[in-house]
Amino acid sequence: MSEFINNSEHKKEMLKQLFLKLHEGETREEVRQSLISILGSVPYSLVVEAEQELIKEGLPASEIQKFCDLHSQVLEGRIDLNLAKIIPPGHPIDTFKHENKALINLSNEIDKQIESLRKSDKISVVELMELKSKYNLLGDIDKHYKRKEYLVFPFLEKKGITGPPTVMWGKHDEIREKLKNAQNSLDINEDIDSESFGVIADMFLTPVTLAVKDMVYKENEILFPMCGDMILEAEWFEIYNQTSDYGYCIVEPKAEWKPKLDNIQNKPETKTEGFISMPTGNLKLEELTSILNTLPFDLTFVDKDDKVKYFSHGKERIFDRSKAILMRDVRMCHPPHSVHIVDRIIEDFRSGKESRAPFWINFKGRFIHIEYFAVRDESGNYLGTLELTQDLTELRSLSGEQRLLSYASGDDVS
Repeated sequence: MSEFINNSEHKKEMLKQLFLKLHEGETREEVRQSLISILGSVPYSLVVEAEQELIKEGLPASEIQKFCDLHSQVLEGRIDLNLAKIIPPGHPIDTFKHENKALINLSNEIDKQIESLRKSDKISVVELMELKSKYNLLGDIDKHYKRKEYLVFPFLEKKGITGPPTVMWGKHDEIREKLKNAQNSLDINEDIDSESFGVIADMFLTPVTLAVKDMVYKENEILFPMCGDMILEAEWFEIYNQTSDYGYCIVEPKAEWKPKLDNIQNKPETKTEGFISMPTGNLKLEELTSILNTLPFDLTFVDKDDKVKYFSHGKERIFDRSKAILMRDVRMCHPPHSVHIVDRIIEDFRSGKESRAPFWINFKGRFIHIEYFAVRDESGNYLGTLELTQDLTELRSLSGEQRLLSYASGDDVS
């Protein structure tokens, strides 16, 4: 019997059944006792696989998201981390964990202050402002979550792990919304009594710190061990190099991480044959051409030698263009009375004096916006001028908001 129980596939199936019991309404403590008596501890990888398979078998990711807090509460103290790698100082996971420590400390500090204020007869505006400042600092968590969403999750998804990132991203958004509500609830311009404060605390304040702590647990016990084992060092180096683009949460890393050079040099090369390779992606020529022709504006590029090098060819061009203008001096493409303006723009762009020149006109009953941009390389060297022409007639008439999906054809989607 013990051999059967210790079989990882069987453990995973039993773990899935325990999770389903939570979804069906069985209490957390009942499920936790079943987990302890039947499975004891489980490797973090089985937790990930169990949730992933439940989604593949038809359980909506939103349902997993709804109950994943209960999952982590049931699993607390029962996850085996023996397989997790040792993470060096300065590594992205090390940075995440230091931020998590700061988030726990701040959350505990907030909870302690809330409990102290509950005991007061009256809470002053100053005390409320002090508490709100801590929730504002907690808002730094958005940087932490964005780095997970835009830097870490893509590498997991490439390895076929899609369920947990989807669920976790949904929990991020829940925490962001709770944090926003907490901050708004503290916009009070007068002293309040302890009873009123207690209502605010129960409804808006403590749910935030509880959710933050729960997410820290999920990251430290499940997400980061899995990432440490599955994401290659060369991939971590890509994450490391982009981390500062999103900023740090509460604390900044004190150590610099230097991966082993061999692991970076031996990174498998991405096949780009037949693609146009760019710093932020690779596109087939057909894809790039179609993208440029789909943009809701016209583009024309004049190179550093003042020759027309390219123009987009959308379905509804504002001004006529023909291939005959390619490699033609841009001055020859304008009427004589406006050539001096063309010369001035190019001169100012080439010298670095200016970088953009906007115009707007009424043309055939439409409001047309035309803007010229200086195109420069990373060193600031002038490469040419980009002309962008856009019909803003409809956009100028917009008002209010449109947050629901509504097609131009008139079909609405609820």
